[in-house]
Amino acid sequence: MTRPTIGALIGDCPLALHENALPYLQIDLPDEAIDKSLATFALGAEGVQVERGQRFAVHRGVAYVPVRGILTPNSAMLEKYLGWGTYHGLVETMAAVTASDEVQATVMIYDTPGGAVLGIQGAVEAISQAAAAKPVHALVHPLAASAGYWLASQCSDIALTAGSWVGSVGTMTTGSQPMQPGESGVQYFIQTSTHAGAKRPDPSSDHGKQLTQIRLDEMETEFLASVAQGRGIPIEDLSARMSRTESNRDGGDVFWGDDALARGLVDSVETMSEFMGRIGGQYAPKPRPKSSAYAAIAAAAQAQANI
Repeated sequence: MTRPTIGALIGDCPLALHENALPYLQIDLPDEAIDKSLATFALGAEGVQVERGQRFAVHRGVAYVPVRGILTPNSAMLEKYLGWGTYHGLVETMAAVTASDEVQATVMIYDTPGGAVLGIQGAVEAISQAAAAKPVHALVHPLAASAGYWLASQCSDIALTAGSWVGSVGTMTTGSQPMQPGESGVQYFIQTSTHAGAKRPDPSSDHGKQLTQIRLDEMETEFLASVAQGRGIPIEDLSARMSRTESNRDGGDVFWGDDALARGLVDSVETMSEFMGRIGGQYAPKPRPKSSAYAAIAAAAQAQANI
């Protein structure tokens, strides 16, 4: 019996996904859970352990939240077997860290090419509300693209490790259409972001493309508005910052290093050790001053010892 593919679990919903991750949709689910990702290995090297099945870990007053893999609304299988993030899981996580007296701030470690559009609005709102209550820092290591950057843009600030990518602001959809008789006559189409007047428009026709384009453009408008608000970038300037040319239609790319910093997509470029040292120094528990009663008891004990 064949195992389901990752794409089968996501279905045909519109995607906010970097194009390099499209082949992942054809991969079968593994036989057993994968222990750790790049992001959690990096955290472990810095003394933060996020165990299998945990959505976050609290270390020295800071909650560390890995956001990894292809993001889905609520795929328990992908979360269990691959440790990938879900929007419902992020909503619950942000509520938990916000309510915790133990947590002074949150660090979200991004290692994701994006994912489904379905369900993302709840996670976007949850991160935004959490950042309004306590600092929520984002560290991109090594990718926060498309839906991943949609989420990261709501954090209080964004740091980028060297060589890491952010961007790919835009949406896409995949679809298939019978073009010839027989099972082998199906042709697959990928279209990027306009009005969904039909449940399943024909992407091989001009009319079908127009219907799909409306839906994609509406989602892109919401995507751009969220990024503009989260990053404090004027909406009229955002498309230009996301474009590789003088034309605003040439957006949707990813950026790294000083280029991402100059475009206002991130706030710093630093190594993992530099980032963890900065955050640890900022939120490490402060030593409590000794009370006068404790001082009196200590003085009495010392005097008794000297008799």
